[in-house]
Amino acid sequence: MKILVTGGAGYIGSHTVKLLGERGYEILVYDNLSTGNEWAVLYGKLVKADLSDKETVRKVIREFRPDAVIHFAAYIVVPESVREPLKYYRNNVVNTLNLLEAMMEEGVNNFVFSSSAAVYGIPEKVPVDEEAPLNPINPYGETKATVERILRDFDRAMDNFRYVSLRYFNVAGADPDKKIGFAYPDPTHLIIRAVKTAIGEYKTLYIYGTDYPTRDGTCIRDYIHVVDLAEAHLLAVNYLAEGGKSIVLNCGYGRGYSVLEVIDTAKRVTGVDFDVKEAPRREGDPPELVAKAEKIKRVLGWKPVYDDLEFIIKTAWEWEKEYIKRMGEDFTSPLPLGEESSQKGNKGQQ
Repeated sequence: MKILVTGGAGYIGSHTVKLLGERGYEILVYDNLSTGNEWAVLYGKLVKADLSDKETVRKVIREFRPDAVIHFAAYIVVPESVREPLKYYRNNVVNTLNLLEAMMEEGVNNFVFSSSAAVYGIPEKVPVDEEAPLNPINPYGETKATVERILRDFDRAMDNFRYVSLRYFNVAGADPDKKIGFAYPDPTHLIIRAVKTAIGEYKTLYIYGTDYPTRDGTCIRDYIHVVDLAEAHLLAVNYLAEGGKSIVLNCGYGRGYSVLEVIDTAKRVTGVDFDVKEAPRREGDPPELVAKAEKIKRVLGWKPVYDDLEFIIKTAWEWEKEYIKRMGEDFTSPLPLGEESSQKGNKGQQ
């Protein structure tokens, strides 16, 4: 099968491309490299272009003739989406329309969409299932919900068009082979911030709120390993190829860990007693966000392999050390776990 992967040079996209390549798919990656990296594309060919360039999108689809499109390309930083909503609507919604229009014109009908649990906002019930109302609380989540509504309407209007929308929960970890991993600046996700604090890139890890109605007062999230998520995309492509109907699926493990539990595990895995400080709540953070994930297992036959918080953090940590070595950075790490110092928390750089 021939697969066009937009955003295939990014974090999740590159892991999916690696898995596709290892399974023998023919791949074409379409990425403007705004947050992706050319070195992360381990298989297939790379077209360096933007989805706003309608003619290039059409030309690439016409010449490559993919059997399916996996669409990762999007801006994903929630605080930035609040500051610059038009940037997010233009890239995440308008550029997706460009892609869908080109697919329709060239007769490409199978589409796998990178969505997000952000479409749920603050859910009324946890774990949250796919039937929960869409109630996003930031522009990023709104863009994902908008595209999902567009896909629903496309499906109703077009006889042959079919899609799988995968709603990611908290994606973390890295390729166990240490060939690729998270590699763009100023991450906001907890596990990535934790390992970067452990290695000394940040001097302090902040906990945003300790008074939530949870078991230890900190937010609870469902963390999924990026390779298990990549596997879900391959299964979605095969599902569509076999004539599966359009469907929306949660991607998570169905269990949650609190911020404090993640931090404790990160300190144990890295062996580093990095500095942690409490900070005020961030607006819009749900107390708990955990997937009800039975549907993806039933429909796609998805069998996650890496459902283990320690393993997720271990692969993120091993990759971070590899990435620092590749980039030639020289951070000063905090003290090993269990040691004391009057300088604790003041080492490293922001």
